[in-house]
Amino acid sequence: MSVTPTVQPAPPLTAEEVARASESVERITATFASRVVGQERVRTSLLVTLLAEGHVLLESVPGLAKTLAATTLAQAVSARFSRIQCTPDLLPSDIIGTQVYDPRRHEFETQLGPVHANFVLLDEINRASAKTQSALLEAMQERQTSIAGTVHRLPDPFMVLATQNPIEEEGTYTLPHAQMDRFLLKEVVDYPAEAEELMVLDRIGDDTLGQHAERITAAATVADVVALQDLVRRVYVDPAIRRYVVSLVRATRHVEQLLGPELGAYVEIGASPRGSIAFFQAARAMAVVQGRHYVIPEDVRELRHSVLRHRIHLSFEALADRVQPETVIDAVFRAVPTP
Repeated sequence: MSVTPTVQPAPPLTAEEVARASESVERITATFASRVVGQERVRTSLLVTLLAEGHVLLESVPGLAKTLAATTLAQAVSARFSRIQCTPDLLPSDIIGTQVYDPRRHEFETQLGPVHANFVLLDEINRASAKTQSALLEAMQERQTSIAGTVHRLPDPFMVLATQNPIEEEGTYTLPHAQMDRFLLKEVVDYPAEAEELMVLDRIGDDTLGQHAERITAAATVADVVALQDLVRRVYVDPAIRRYVVSLVRATRHVEQLLGPELGAYVEIGASPRGSIAFFQAARAMAVVQGRHYVIPEDVRELRHSVLRHRIHLSFEALADRVQPETVIDAVFRAVPTP
């Protein structure tokens, strides 16, 4: 008779572990802020995504420091970084790698693609074809690539940072829902404030920002990031908050019953269970960023737009009435009781 082994729960975080984690996060944050002016929401989203072992989609018009934010974060933690400029003629092998024949040894050798890095920036991902975008699914979900039947594990940590420009449609491809759902967060990057834009010019003027700026000093190591990720898995989430998360995500599937036919007609498809998982993982990471060993409802509310805006499919009526996903999300959060 076989006995099923009992899985022991992870020990709770100690005050010393939380203090060390806060110190590491503060160092990374300070290093990030030394190069990227403002963009606090982007910084928080990148940190939460990194600690939650997810991927992030950044959307904005050009020139709002998306690429700079990605490279700065990679340098801040001494990680391997690669940048892929997506174009319509980009092939899957250009991303994951391929086999190349070596005439000297009369055999094929595997050349790994740029996706085999800790941080992978996919610039203007919506310019790549659907076939190329689908090549990323295995990497993003399984943390591996398959080349000629051989599986190649991706480094740890591994994070995809994709950017897209929402105002240009010529030569672009809509990201499939399966691809969008793999992104833990989607952050919409806004224009900087006037004071922040003046600070950018000041830093350009004194060569602390731009092409001639010196490489920043790393504030942490890859091992530090892995340690932080291990701590995030041990953050306490009360059963009441777990039920709150599930209630919120399920409410997006039954908006008409919750909010009435007017708003209900704007939602075609609600969030899948990946939405619940994303809230659970991201809220734990947010707790560590905020210096806590437990999740509070405000962690979930703070992340509501980033987690759900790309998981809710709006109807044609919503597009015609210029209704944004954030409007529906806010209405759902107001309707679902907070624990």
